[in-house]
Amino acid sequence: MQTFSTGCYAKRAFLKPMLKLGVIVVSRLRKDAHLNTLPPKLRKGQRRGPGKPRKYGKKRISLAKRAAARRGWGTIECVQYGQRVVKKYKSFLATYRPAYGLIRVVIVQEATGPEFFFCTDPDARVVEILETFADRAAIEQDFHDLKVIWGIGKQQLRHLWANIGAYHLNLWMHALVELWAWAKPKHEVCDRRDSPWDDPGRRPSHADRRKALRRSILQHEYLSLARYGRAARKLAALAQQLLKLAV
Repeated sequence: MQTFSTGCYAKRAFLKPMLKLGVIVVSRLRKDAHLNTLPPKLRKGQRRGPGKPRKYGKKRISLAKRAAARRGWGTIECVQYGQRVVKKYKSFLATYRPAYGLIRVVIVQEATGPEFFFCTDPDARVVEILETFADRAAIEQDFHDLKVIWGIGKQQLRHLWANIGAYHLNLWMHALVELWAWAKPKHEVCDRRDSPWDDPGRRPSHADRRKALRRSILQHEYLSLARYGRAARKLAALAQQLLKLAV
């Protein structure tokens, strides 16, 4: 089973093909989503009537009322966005027609108000749902870097395969920059001394990593000329200033 996390409001058109592929979907829910209770269970000795058994319950569940109720809240510890946090939550089972049956619903009380999530696997744990949904931030950040820094999709090419090739080239360049900076210390990748307005404790971004790689390449090219002769200190300092302007 593969798990797919999305920040959009999951609809039938998306959930149907995902469920056919055996993908477990974790997504948001609107607070006015049409949820139903579980179908009634047959009592001992009770016979089922004609026709197919009920798949959805008769009563509708109001997420807004569930979130406003004071009872039923619990706390759970999970890792989100690289930090260990404690969340106040409610979790219950419901039936959802766009998901074709049973889902696991999780309500999380945030500082800005309640957030509603669901998972198409009713046996999924709350911590798995919350951490899986938070993991999508890394994917969204990659898309942002590819669009803003590498300009993916902006190449003016006429042929289909040329556009596909440019797209793949951008993906490879993004991956190679991240691989180059993977094990390097923070001070080597990002130097914020020339930006006193910036937060020095902020982790290096992909743009910082790319600038560091460009700076390393230019230093290797320009300063390698000094190996074959004695370069004046003023010329070396000037080369360093030019490198700063270049990157």
